[in-house]
Amino acid sequence: MCCLLTVLFLLGPRIADIIWWIMQPVRWSTAFGGTIIWPILGIIFLPFTTLMWVLVAPLGISTMSGFDWVWIILAVVLDIGSHAGGGYGNRGMVGNKS
Repeated sequence: MCCLLTVLFLLGPRIADIIWWIMQPVRWSTAFGGTIIWPILGIIFLPFTTLMWVLVAPLGISTMSGFDWVWIILAVVLDIGSHAGGGYGNRGMVGNKS
């Protein structure tokens, strides 16, 4: 059960990013300034932050207010937690050859 939740937690936002990008490419292009490299890197390395960025910055970085940055920071913390949680959960497996 733990592995299933981990897979859903890691793949869920990436799949949501890809589907949303296919459904609303103009919003994604506007949020990332028309470049394609930042959304791809975001989907690979920071999927929750990428989702939140597209949600709160549809008109670019100049239109973001103070509270929008709170959501971005929370998404970054969630991304870091999802990456660090796997290492913390598997700490007992290091050196265990059974």
